[in-house]
Amino acid sequence: MNKANQADLLAQCEKIIKYKFKDISILEKGLIHSSVADSRQASNERLEFLGDSILGMIICHALFERFPLYMEGELTKIKSHLVSRRACAKITDNLDLSRFLIVGKGMNNLAKLPLSCRAALFESLIGALYVDGGEKAAKQFILRCYKVLLDEADASLHQENYKSMLQQYAQQVLDATPTYEVLDEKGPDHSKCFEVCVVIDANQFKSAWGSSKKESEQTAAFNALKALELIEKEATFRPMSA
Repeated sequence: MNKANQADLLAQCEKIIKYKFKDISILEKGLIHSSVADSRQASNERLEFLGDSILGMIICHALFERFPLYMEGELTKIKSHLVSRRACAKITDNLDLSRFLIVGKGMNNLAKLPLSCRAALFESLIGALYVDGGEKAAKQFILRCYKVLLDEADASLHQENYKSMLQQYAQQVLDATPTYEVLDEKGPDHSKCFEVCVVIDANQFKSAWGSSKKESEQTAAFNALKALELIEKEATFRPMSA
């Protein structure tokens, strides 16, 4: 590849990641796969190592702020999903970054780069951004790439587990434990519906009907969280999947 074509590709990559490098050689190194580098030291593997750690830190901080009622175990599950190779590779695909990776002849013939290579490319670019622009540049890029995934994280991984959220809040803030009371049930044995309410420290919240006690308890917990203004008023309940 001649210098003019290489400069054009680097400029295209900068446009996609929305960052102008002060030292373009850092971006260039972030795009060099070990299969084409003279040595592993000259490849993007060191930047990948750095980017992996930066990604984990930024995502952890984002989850810590976004989900104040979740404890370590729940946050770890979400974080593991978001920083997985599959998630990183998906972002690489969405941004069409693979075309910028400089690989050896043996990989040029592949219809699509292996998942591990696509994930590593995303991490190496994060490392390059951090080296050139510091934490701010890396953070802006990561949060922009993860906006949709972060918005979906709670619902997709925890299926709106409102009982867990309510219990954590009640125990930590109110020094009380929620209890669930069945107020009524209707229908034949094979198709019953249940009305359940939440009681916290003698305060009874709006009851809810559901096709099972589990679903009714989730909806009742949701009603309590709304009453306590821990969920926006316009939010709607979606039953937790089995």
